[in-house]
Amino acid sequence: MKQNIREFLDADERKSLLRLLTAGSVDDGKSTLIGRLLFDSKKLYEDQLQALERDSKRVGNAGAGQIDYALLLDGLKAEREEGITIDVAYRYFSTNLRKFIIADTPGHEQYTRNMITGGSTANLAIILVDARTGVITQTRRHTFLVSLLGIKHIVLAVNKMDLVDFSEEVFNDIRDEYLALTNHLGIEDVTCFPISALEGDNVVEKSDRTPWFEGVSLLEFLETVPIDRDRNMQDFRFPVQYVLRPNLDFRGFCGKVASGVIHKGDEIMALPSRKTSRVKSIVTYDGELDYAFCPQCVTITLEDEIDISRGEMLVKPNNLPFIGRHLQTKLVWMDEEPMDRSKQFFLKANTNTTRATISAIDYRIDVNTMEHLPGADFKLNEIGQVQITTAKTLFFDAYKKNRATGAFVLIDPITNNTSAVGMIENPLAEEDLLEEDLPTLDLPKLGIGPEHYEAIEKAVKELSKQGLEIVIKK
Repeated sequence: MKQNIREFLDADERKSLLRLLTAGSVDDGKSTLIGRLLFDSKKLYEDQLQALERDSKRVGNAGAGQIDYALLLDGLKAEREEGITIDVAYRYFSTNLRKFIIADTPGHEQYTRNMITGGSTANLAIILVDARTGVITQTRRHTFLVSLLGIKHIVLAVNKMDLVDFSEEVFNDIRDEYLALTNHLGIEDVTCFPISALEGDNVVEKSDRTPWFEGVSLLEFLETVPIDRDRNMQDFRFPVQYVLRPNLDFRGFCGKVASGVIHKGDEIMALPSRKTSRVKSIVTYDGELDYAFCPQCVTITLEDEIDISRGEMLVKPNNLPFIGRHLQTKLVWMDEEPMDRSKQFFLKANTNTTRATISAIDYRIDVNTMEHLPGADFKLNEIGQVQITTAKTLFFDAYKKNRATGAFVLIDPITNNTSAVGMIENPLAEEDLLEEDLPTLDLPKLGIGPEHYEAIEKAVKELSKQGLEIVIKK
């Protein structure tokens, strides 16, 4: 019996983890779908069931005598009063095949930042649409945001099929329109399901009311969708988080393998010094390893003494990331305060933190039509493409290639609020920076004579070291 228990626990420990988010318009049934998944898969405790039945009678919106499964997710008082999702709600459950972390994200446009937060670590997105209304503006907006976040797998859940008599024609029309949208956005893996979240059709079990649907149930698909290849296993990136020195004989570099694989004896390069060495050992709490891969947390020791500190990165010499101070990025503004381009922010990418300024705004994106609008300072939830200049050198990859090293956050240095999140598109060379996009100091217009030019140039040069680029006009 002890052996059987140990084998069961070992097997449970080895289950893969699927992170997913749900998105859709208001009243499309996101919270109801997740609640139904939990209820039908028998993953609720008895006290949760009793509370659900009690709350359904008191504040439920499913009708007399029916359980309102959305109440499992909508816990805020305002959410229950209005029947909508406002904040991101996370739920954890597992089946015999896989563990799940579900993020129930709000559908309102004003809560775009909440959806970005919930989807930042997701492997898969479930986009819900109402079978009566089909693909609407909200659907297009959420799909665009999912593509922006680099989520590779999308499930289109056509909900409330019971209200259209489980019509195959209605489902096919919605599916075809949605696939045209995802093809335009370059999303390849899309799977469509006709469901009724309230009544449970095709959620956990296949429904007899959709004999024309040849696919499996939604839960069965979630248990088997392959996500192992989503991680970047080619480009080794190891941002150093901490230098461990317990005694004179040991000096290790602690961190999480952001991407790729490292073996004992491999040659590595430390950035930004570009000094090279070889991996002497890979140490964990359970002992030494012959190799490590993402997303393991390990301590790496080297054969040579190299001065490496937090914020630096270990890579392989023949596979380097981009190295530079000028970035072209997609930016999502998260702060209640509008963008102030004269402000210096803290930019945090992995374990590296530096000062940064927004040197240019290329355009804003209308997330409803995906139209590019003229550049202007961003307000809450606005998205666009900007150029960023940092005070010190960063090591990064394009976000589409490597999510782990292609993302960053901008932090307000005064309030410590997260001002924005960004996805790096590519590095910018110095010649790509347009002078008209940079702050300009017109000396003659300010009445400054040539005798002061040298001192001003010296001061501007010092500011450029801190990430503030200024053009001088004489």
